[in-house]
Amino acid sequence: MKTIDLSLSNLDELFPADFSQEQLAKAKTAFLKELALRAHKFYGGKIVSMPKAGIYGFNWFNVWYTPGVSAVSTTIRDDHDASFELSNRGNLVAVVSDSTRVLGDGDCSPSGGLGVMEGKAFLMKYLGGVDAVALCINSYNAAGRHDPDRIIDFVKMVEPSFGAVNLEDISQPNCYKVLDTLREACDIPVWHDDAQGTGSVTLAGLINALRIVDKPIDRVRIVFYGAGASNTTIARLILMAGADPSRVVMFDTKGGLHKGRADIQADPAFYRKWEICEQTNPDRIDDMERAVKGADVLIALSKPGPETVKASWIRSMATKPILFACANPVPEIYPYAAKEAGAYIVATGRGDFPNQVNNSMGFPGILKGALLVRARKITDEMAIAAAYAVANFAQKKGIHPEYIMPTMDETEVFAEEAADVAMTAIENGVARTILDRETVYRRTLHDIQEARDIIGTLMEADFIKPPDPNMLQAAVEKAVALVRG
Repeated sequence: MKTIDLSLSNLDELFPADFSQEQLAKAKTAFLKELALRAHKFYGGKIVSMPKAGIYGFNWFNVWYTPGVSAVSTTIRDDHDASFELSNRGNLVAVVSDSTRVLGDGDCSPSGGLGVMEGKAFLMKYLGGVDAVALCINSYNAAGRHDPDRIIDFVKMVEPSFGAVNLEDISQPNCYKVLDTLREACDIPVWHDDAQGTGSVTLAGLINALRIVDKPIDRVRIVFYGAGASNTTIARLILMAGADPSRVVMFDTKGGLHKGRADIQADPAFYRKWEICEQTNPDRIDDMERAVKGADVLIALSKPGPETVKASWIRSMATKPILFACANPVPEIYPYAAKEAGAYIVATGRGDFPNQVNNSMGFPGILKGALLVRARKITDEMAIAAAYAVANFAQKKGIHPEYIMPTMDETEVFAEEAADVAMTAIENGVARTILDRETVYRRTLHDIQEARDIIGTLMEADFIKPPDPNMLQAAVEKAVALVRG
């Protein structure tokens, strides 16, 4: 039996050498899914609550609880902002979801989203030094329908316990109302990672891709394939960053978005889509092949592939075409196939391909920066500042067609991002606390390192036990069998 490197540093080597690129891609997907099931069962999830204060003798119980803690309660009663200093609220995020749009799997029932929400909390701690709690909620109303007002009311009720809220995997159109209502109603940042997070990191990737091909953002033609919460927000941020709306076309399942789409205009719940209709596609293009012909950029966040994006579309694009195929867990077209069709730069949401454009490059640093200055909200300008922080970090290292984005192991990018987000929050007038950029940068790096040191210590002391090698081997064998048929 071949020994499998526990780091999983090279997934390709796990599978037979005679596998085609398509078989290899399928095998890696199947392996990661199977290993996820086995590893989550082995650990019982990914997150545990631990005290960060010590017990040095019996009377410390009376400090951390009654009677001493009464002074904390009355101090916060008289100054609510004191809760950010006297509790963990200042570094604590609620990851809230009704699990109606979980990755590419749709409605998974409220508890079905726990794996993703715990994963979000895991990444926040490891990548951003931020504590987080997964809160999957039931959004059904008495009529048996998912009601955005139930999510809104829930977040308002839990707001006093958290420094920020990360909304996740809420289906459209409910996600629009939930985010826009809570951004104004709450006195802490409410961030929808599927929308603003995806928008920020995609803009970061696009900035560098356009730098590589030497095309200005206001001159390129951009086609968006898919019109969900992610792509509509990506489009909004890209337009704010300077794209020409007359050169932008977005498609949903019924065709191009434009002022003639009475079906979208008639449904007020889809107001964000209607904004795109009003701003873009002045020629009212409804045919995807016509839209993509001569286009410089294709950004797809639609149905998991691998043949959702056609190779023929890519062949008809402009010189050095840029493709973002970011459906999860399988991209709309595999990178090798896109390259064969002529794509110059290909990005996906997957970490086992080059150019991973994933929210994990955004939310840990963005939320950390917002928390450190105790921001009241995260503005679109803060999201754009984060995008440029990520793009500029990669540019300094040396961008090329296979490297337009930093990777999750480039720790300093999260500190750069946090610092720029914090400074923009101060400029936008939404920060409670004024800090200088260097302080935010250093505190972020310190908290990230502390989180990693804690995890490393737990691993070394065997409190976090390594998975059984047989678990990995069984996952490989099942993936190979699945691909072999």
